[in-house]
Formats: sequence, C-alpha cells, structure tokens
Amino acid sequence: MANKVTIQDIADALGVSRNTVSKAINNTGILADATRERVLAKAIEMGYKQFSYASSTADIYGGLSAKKPVIAGEVAFFTGGFLDNSHFATTMLDKFQNEITHLGYRMTMHRVTPDNLEQLVLPPSFDAARTQAIICVEMFHHPYCEMLCNLGIPVLLVDAPVASYSHRLAADILMMDNSAGIFNLISDMRVRGLRRIGFIGQMNHCRSFFERFMAFRNAMYLNDLPINEEFCLTDIWPHGPEYYSHLCDAIRALNELPDLFICANDFIAIDLINCLKQMGKSYPEDVRICGFDDSAESRVMTPALTTCHIHTQVMGHTAANLLLSRIEQPDLNYRTVYAETI
Repeated sequence: MANKVTIQDIADALGVSRNTVSKAINNTGILADATRERVLAKAIEMGYKQFSYASSTADIYGGLSAKKPVIAGEVAFFTGGFLDNSHFATTMLDKFQNEITHLGYRMTMHRVTPDNLEQLVLPPSFDAARTQAIICVEMFHHPYCEMLCNLGIPVLLVDAPVASYSHRLAADILMMDNSAGIFNLISDMRVRGLRRIGFIGQMNHCRSFFERFMAFRNAMYLNDLPINEEFCLTDIWPHGPEYYSHLCDAIRALNELPDLFICANDFIAIDLINCLKQMGKSYPEDVRICGFDDSAESRVMTPALTTCHIHTQVMGHTAANLLLSRIEQPDLNYRTVYAETI
C-alpha cells in the first residue's frame, strides 16, 4: 500500500514551505491566487485527499481547470549578449517560460547594451512596478548585477560574474556542473597514457569558465599529471573582432601541441579546429579536442566534437522553481544550485 501523501511531501515537491502548502490546503491566511492554485494542482497530482474546505477533490480540480491562470505579474529576462539557437540558454528559457506561464506569469525580455552597463542604467523597456522577479543570462558585469540586486526585486543569475565569489550578490545563482565531465575525461586520458593536456578559454570571463579551468587543474593534480603552463591559454575568449586571429597566433606560437586541448565552450573548440586546419594540422589525429555545452554545431561536425552535455530542460525547470520560491519566500537564504552535466 502506497504511503499517504503529506503536506510536507507537497511542500518538498514544489520547493515551498510547509506553511505555504497548509495555507492553500486549508484556505487560511493570505496567499496569492496563483500560488494557491499551484499548490492545489500539485496536491491533486500527488493524490492528496484531505482537503478541509471542499466537498471533494473533483470540486477543486474542476475549479482549477475551468479557471484561466491569474496574471500574477511579470518576470523580466535580462541578457547582456545575443542568444542564438546554439546557445544553451535558448532551450532553457523555453522551458522556464513554459513553467512560469502556467502559473500566471509573463516574461518580458530586455537587452542590456554596453552603454547601459557602463552607465549602470536600466533598459528603457523595463518597468520595475510590474516586475515580480528578474532572471539574468550572460550578465557578467558585477557592478551591474549588484545594481539589479539592490532594486528590491528577486534576482536569479544563470551563471554569474567571477567577482561574485568574493563580493557576494543578493541573488540566487543557477550553475551547471562544470567539473564532473572534465574530471572524468582527464582520468580517462591518463589511463590511455596521454599526459600533455591544455586548456583554452578566458578563465575570468564568468564563473563557468573559471570553474572549468579549475576543474582542469584539479583533475590534473589528482591524476598526478604535470601542468604545462604553455598549454594554458587563459586569455582566449570568443568575443571581439580580433579574437580568432588571437587564438590562431597563440596556437602557432606553441613549441609543440598537447595531446588534448580542453576548451571552455564548443565555439572555442570549433574555432580551434579551424585554426589547426590553417596550420596543416588535423583533429583528432594531431590533437584531441573537447568542448563544453553540446551545441548544435558540435553534433553536425565530422567527426563529431567531444563535449559536455548540459541538461537545458532541467535547468529551465530548476530556474522556475528557484525564482518562484524566492517570490513566495523572500527571506530564504540565497542559494547556489548546480544542475548535472554529462
């Protein structure tokens, strides 16, 4: 016989407090309509039967399904870069928007320009009075993130500035696991007898790049492999008009190529392959290459690029839970959550 579903079970499933679920189930206290309906819907889904103010579960279900979602407010999406279909966040945001729309929230999009960043001003399209929360992607300018966190509106950062390690931000942070895949790869390379491994990517670009670089160094240390600093090209990042020529010049300047280059993302890895072709070198014969993000481009290459896969749907669902729980319980401790990668 299945265990009886409790209020705590429902609270755990939704990532809200037991008190919030109790208010919704017992129709007591002050609770937003959207929150109450979300709790009741989850209670029905999990088979909870002990509703104290309705004649039957069918009455509650019928009331929820017949009613259009209450517009609970707007969630503002801020980005400092252009997100095309190759960016991992595109699929993540589709899932995120779907989750919050079912609960009555609308998502508005706001591009933060270089001038906005320099002057620390909000985009003209942003209306703080209508905004219930802010989600940020590709926002790595620490002073600007700090300004957003001081608006008195819940903020979720998907990835974050490196400076936020030492100068903490009043925001929740959602990251992907930047270590496991790199640890596993380097351990496997050691077993195969490959010892010369390098890293390419500007380590201070964002937390993810920094964590991937540190995962590389830690994995080399734990596998008793030497780190050749010549193979660590940590000022290479995929932005700016001179980036590609800078990358190619750095590769040509090497006295020798390593057995493997781990790149901070797939775009650097693909550009590296093109640089090698210009030098008369080939992948993976002359040097093995691993990217990160599992972009669409990495899958159509021949041979396919070795890369780390990000569960974008999981990240979208997690982002919605983090932001909605922050709206409902603004006094929660700030959280940094990592989503699994493979």
